[in-house]
Amino acid sequence: MTGIALASSSISITVDQCGSGVLVRLTGRINVDSSPDLRDRLLAILSDKPLPHAITVDLAGVSYIETSGIATLIEALKIARHRQMTFCLQGLAGSVLRLFEVTGVLALFEASECGQKKVS
Repeated sequence: MTGIALASSSISITVDQCGSGVLVRLTGRINVDSSPDLRDRLLAILSDKPLPHAITVDLAGVSYIETSGIATLIEALKIARHRQMTFCLQGLAGSVLRLFEVTGVLALFEASECGQKKVS
């Protein structure tokens, strides 16, 4: 597994190759300032050749997320589905999980199966 890290003022993004998939670990706060960095990184992964079979985004290290971050994850999910890739989340807990539940978008991600636990 090789890691590529990107850190902005409020978020750290680490990408690890795991077999034919990619694990994206997020740490910090996802807000209107940091979500463009997350978007850029996810779009780069979604256009890499060869395409990974699956992308798992680990949100266990995220203490706060705004709707801009959720919109970024939904955009990546749509692109992944269009490219017949699996895209799922893991490590949802606390206030981050509650925002996914309140906005009603959690069900979009539950349909995905990455072979890893999506919600802990």
